[in-house]
Amino acid sequence: MKNHYHLLLSERVEGGLTLFLRKLSGYARYFNERHRRRGTLFQGRTKKILIERQEHFLYILHYLHLNSLDYFPGAKKWRERDKGTIPEISKVFEYLKNYRWSSYLDYCGTPNFPSILTKTLFEPSFGGDYVSSLKEYLADRTAEEIDSKSLEY
Repeated sequence: MKNHYHLLLSERVEGGLTLFLRKLSGYARYFNERHRRRGTLFQGRTKKILIERQEHFLYILHYLHLNSLDYFPGAKKWRERDKGTIPEISKVFEYLKNYRWSSYLDYCGTPNFPSILTKTLFEPSFGGDYVSSLKEYLADRTAEEIDSKSLEY
C-alpha cells in the first residue's frame, strides 16, 4: 500500500510479537536520528488482533491481498460491491500479479518476498490453490458478509 502496510504474524515464542514491534520502533528512532528526520513509524497505535477462528483467518488473508484494489480503476469500491459486480475479474487478477508490494505473488507460487515469508502456516487453509480460493472468495461474498466478518479492534 502507498501509505500503510499490514503484517500477518504468528508468534513463535511468548512475547515475541511485542519484542518485534519494539525493535521495529527502535529502528525507526535510529533511522530518524541518523537522517535528521522526525516522526513515528506508526501513525497512532499499532493494531493487534488475535485471530482464533478459521473464517476470520481466511478473511484477513484475502483482505490483505485485495486491499491494493483500492488503487485499481474500476474496483476501488470492491469492499462495498455485491457479488458479481467487480468488472473484468481477469484484469483484477492481472493487476494483483503486477502489484509489487504484496505477498500475493508468493501465495500464487511466484517468489516475490521469499526470504521473509513462510507459507506453510497458510497453505492448508486454501488447499494449495490460492488463486482459486481468492476468486471464490470474491464471487461468493456480498458487502454484508464482508462487514459481518470484519474484526473489531
